[in-house]
Amino acid sequence: MENKENQDGQLKIELTPEVAEGIYANLAIITHSSAEVVLDFIRVLPGLPKANVKSRIVLAPEHAKRLLFALQDNIVKYEKQFGTINLPGGAPQQPGGRTATPFGIPEGNA
Repeated sequence: MENKENQDGQLKIELTPEVAEGIYANLAIITHSSAEVVLDFIRVLPGLPKANVKSRIVLAPEHAKRLLFALQDNIVKYEKQFGTINLPGGAPQQPGGRTATPFGIPEGNA
């Protein structure tokens, strides 16, 4: 796959059918070093003792912060259109809170 800038300076982005299908994940674990932020997306299924990482995204800290702002902007737009997203178990609604664990699984350390 080749990405080139068009004559008007815009980047052409291609989405293959395989990637367009997406990968379902219901848990994300985020770790970082001074040089990168790593997002591991995991699918946890009830009754199974093991969950595999389905996708890993490695970002520069600057790009991770841009992603944070883009997610915040999109959540605000979503809630204006469809209503407040309620998190189960009294999870915090504000940034900086902890992530809820799926299916009531105890929190682990990565």
